[in-house]
Amino acid sequence: MLELGQGNAAPAGDLIKDVTEATFMADVVEASQEVPVIVDFWAPWCGPCKQLGPALEAAVTAAKGAVKMAKVNVDENQMIAGQMRVQSIPTVYAFYQGQPVDGFQGALPPSEIDAFVQRVIEAGGGEADNGLADAVEAAEAMLAEGDAQGAGETFAAILEQEQDNAPAFGGLIRANIALGALDQAEAVLAQCPEAMATTPEVEAAKAQLELARQAENAGPVAELRAAVDADPDNHQARYDLAQALHAAGEAEAAVEELLELFRRDREWNDGAAKAQLFTIFEALKPNDPVVLNGRRKLSSMIFA
Repeated sequence: MLELGQGNAAPAGDLIKDVTEATFMADVVEASQEVPVIVDFWAPWCGPCKQLGPALEAAVTAAKGAVKMAKVNVDENQMIAGQMRVQSIPTVYAFYQGQPVDGFQGALPPSEIDAFVQRVIEAGGGEADNGLADAVEAAEAMLAEGDAQGAGETFAAILEQEQDNAPAFGGLIRANIALGALDQAEAVLAQCPEAMATTPEVEAAKAQLELARQAENAGPVAELRAAVDADPDNHQARYDLAQALHAAGEAEAAVEELLELFRRDREWNDGAAKAQLFTIFEALKPNDPVVLNGRRKLSSMIFA
């Protein structure tokens, strides 16, 4: 279950790394000769660390390479923590050209995290980039690769910094859906500012949530297929079959059943077939072949 500002995403890629005593010299001291490196000393049991870490990661990712980040688990790397005189966590140091240039202890609000990262970048002679587009892209990649937990934590961290970021809101809802936390997905949707509720990203997430709720009660495909084969005019059975097919991951087959239902009786159940088609279309990417072909076939029926 993921909430706004909750979690401690695992670092990934070249910008953000887990660092040990064996790799500290290479990943922090030597790496800081080229760009500043922010070192986050944390522990799994530390509550403030779970809020600070993802927020720092989002800010570092958004800086587009102007700064890097190293994460040091103090429970597993007590020697380096002692050498750096880390007495409480979270503790954050920034290194440039092998030397500490800035730092702080304890969790900070998003505005102060941004200011800290900008100071570090400027200390390294760079210019800060406050855009969060790269952070959203990284979170989407995590979600696509199956890391819904990490993606959700990154989306939540982005929202801590920019509360009106529609892609992050939609992403956080979808991450909860992927985790099976549908109640939490609905809670996140309820927190979405009214101005963003009709953005494509949030509308798509809302459609996915509706389909996920339907999947909870979807019937067995084989039985519903048999009912439709026995009576092709059993519209309820065909509609239920479409829901079951979509729940089974067969979106194209679900669309075909709904199109057939629309062809047979477009007004059935107050136009339920058309409404369900639009829900599926909204949940998918606009250029998905299922959407393109489905919309084309539906239009040909409407305007025939």
